[in-house]
Amino acid sequence: MEAYKQEFIEFMVDSQVLKFGDFTLKSGRKSPFFMNAGGYVTGSQLMRLGEYYAKAIHDKYGDDFDVLFGPAYKGIPISVVTAVAYSQLYGKEIRYCSDRKEEKDHGADKGGFLGSKLKDGDRVVMIEDVTTSGKSMEETVPKVRGAADVEIIGLMVSLNRMEVGLGGEKSALDEIKEKYGFDANAIVTMAEVTEYLYNKPYKGTVYIDDEIKSAIDAYYEQYGVK
Repeated sequence: MEAYKQEFIEFMVDSQVLKFGDFTLKSGRKSPFFMNAGGYVTGSQLMRLGEYYAKAIHDKYGDDFDVLFGPAYKGIPISVVTAVAYSQLYGKEIRYCSDRKEEKDHGADKGGFLGSKLKDGDRVVMIEDVTTSGKSMEETVPKVRGAADVEIIGLMVSLNRMEVGLGGEKSALDEIKEKYGFDANAIVTMAEVTEYLYNKPYKGTVYIDDEIKSAIDAYYEQYGVK
C-alpha cells in the first residue's frame, strides 16, 4: 500500500472522520463504520485533506485536466483545498467549480455555478467525499455536461465503501464507470482500511478488533459486491 494511503487512513482516524461502532446510514443500512468528511474543520486538516486528494488524483489521472468539480455542499471546500494543494505539489494551476443548490439570479456571478465557469474543451475531474450508492452523480453529471462541451475524465472520492450501488449488483463506483463512461477511484478502499487497522494498535488503540472485523464481514456479506 502506498505511503500516502497509510497516512490518509491514520489521518481519518485522528480527525475522527472515520469511526467504528453501530451507525444508521442515510440509506437506512446499519453499518459498523461511518465516514463523515464534514469532520475536517481546521486549517491544518483541510490543508492535509487537499494534499491527499491531489496525490491520489495525480496518481490515477496525471495532470492533463483543467477543472476540479466539487458538488455542493461538501464537495465545495474539497475542490478548493485540492486545487490549492495541486498548485503547491505539482506546480499546475487547476480551476475549481461547484454547483449551487439554488441558482443565483443577480450579480456578476449569477447562475447555477460558483468558482470557474466551465468552458468547451475543459477536461474535468469530479471530486466528492464518499459515494455509497452513486445517487449524487445522477444530479451532478447532467449539470456539468449541460454547462459546456466538457470531458469528464474521472471521479475521485476519499473512501470507497465497496457496497453495491443502486442496481444492487455492482459497486457504486463500477456503476458510475458503466453508466457515465468515466473512471471512478478512491484515495483508499474500505478493504485497505480494514487490512491496515485490523488488530494493529494505532496510538494505543485497536480500532478494528475481532468484534468489529466480524461486524464488517457481516455487513459486506449483506451489502458488499459479490
